[in-house]
Amino acid sequence: MANADIGLIGLAVMGQNLVLNIADHGYNVAVYNRTTAKMTDFIERAQKEEPSRDRLIGCEKLEDFVKAIKRPRKIIILVQAGKPTDAVIDGLVPLLEKGDIIVDGGNALWTDTIRREKDLKAKGLYFIGSGVSGGEVGARFGPSMMPGGDPEAWQHLEPIWKAVSAKVDPESGKPYEDYQPGKPITEGEPCTAHIGANGAGHYVKMVHNGIEYIDMQLICEAYQLMKTLLGLDAGEMSEVFGSWNEGDLDSFLIEITTDILQQRDPADPSKFLVDAVLDTAGQKGTGKWTSTNALDMGIPANAIAEAVFARCLSALKEERVGASKVLQGPAPEYKDDKKELIDAIRDALYCSKICAYAQGFQLMREAQKEYDWKLDFGHIAKIWRGGCIIRARFLQKITDAYARDPKLVNLMLDPYFKDALHNAQANWRKVVAIAATNGVSAPAFMSALAYYDGYRSDRLPANLLQAQRDYFGAHTFERVDQPRGKFFHVDWPDKARPQVEA
Repeated sequence: MANADIGLIGLAVMGQNLVLNIADHGYNVAVYNRTTAKMTDFIERAQKEEPSRDRLIGCEKLEDFVKAIKRPRKIIILVQAGKPTDAVIDGLVPLLEKGDIIVDGGNALWTDTIRREKDLKAKGLYFIGSGVSGGEVGARFGPSMMPGGDPEAWQHLEPIWKAVSAKVDPESGKPYEDYQPGKPITEGEPCTAHIGANGAGHYVKMVHNGIEYIDMQLICEAYQLMKTLLGLDAGEMSEVFGSWNEGDLDSFLIEITTDILQQRDPADPSKFLVDAVLDTAGQKGTGKWTSTNALDMGIPANAIAEAVFARCLSALKEERVGASKVLQGPAPEYKDDKKELIDAIRDALYCSKICAYAQGFQLMREAQKEYDWKLDFGHIAKIWRGGCIIRARFLQKITDAYARDPKLVNLMLDPYFKDALHNAQANWRKVVAIAATNGVSAPAFMSALAYYDGYRSDRLPANLLQAQRDYFGAHTFERVDQPRGKFFHVDWPDKARPQVEA
């Protein structure tokens, strides 16, 4: 008998927590996992510990799982991206009926989502690619959810997505965070919306993750500067980040950084745990996807890419240790007022953050042309205010910017962000200069500043670059005194030869 309102396949931690979240909001949920023991363990534990235990339906066979769900069936897949997702879809398709809906809630490559949506549509099935951000806690108590796909399918999912997503206060824009199992938050604005057709949801989630990379790298560079130049210990820096979290930098990532830096080492409580963590960062690929796509699109998302490269560089631990004994640099030294430098680092972090988000939104703006999407950038910023990893007070300012000008070509041109960059850039430049002269690696701060200075330049040295290309490869060039789109070529080695129109 079909009693389940929705089903979920894939009971890793994210899947389990999302199931419990959905059940807390009054929906019956059928669950299936390829490894049956994981499913039975989850159901047994939920029966003992969870308030919404009666709404869970465990299924050992895929056929029974499908039969347990009311039509049109809504099935969430939360398994590894790529071939494992395709394998689950292939197993489901013969069991489904016209009008049923498959939802991929993982971090899928948006082009895979476009392909799957097209293939399943031909079979009479709907496919939704829904980005889910917020980690394990977000999945349990309210993530930010970014669904893309057919609007008709979205109508069936919308009540559930709006129920289980994070909520923000409509006046302040701050997320509600008083979460308790079995007592879901129902007031406020839900952090979800239909993003667009086919792969739009997964694309926006990918860009979210790319911004997450640079957000984290900027915080780490601020930490490194305070540690190296000011000699602050983790506890002292926790106080600094805590104070920053009371102002414009208020965000989830600053908040958890404050917590991390005050954590004592369980192995030696006289020390801080962060100092015992090996300095090699991992990655799961979404930051690389963002950077690669920016190159494909011709969008200068250099700060986001630099954050990815910083992780790659960190992974060369043994090489770096060896190089530190061979390659020389200046001895870090700072003798001026500590508070002045801390304030300058805060301003550098904020300015760099503006540039990073400007790059992410510029990339999405270009992607909607490429894939014929209609993206509401103000609404995207709005659903990122709660639940997701990059949630921050700052996002309300982005929502406001696009409310003022829905066709805004770059966030840096919005009056609020323009003034913020103007007022704080002296400190930003000071921090970049101090980092460089003291040999402190700060690639994200530096690349963000280079982006800002490049974007505001009415003339760049690309004229020389284009002349070089024409010299060795006859790639042609445009002239400043001729209309755009009119190209010329010169046989550069022979000065006597005339310029010709290409």
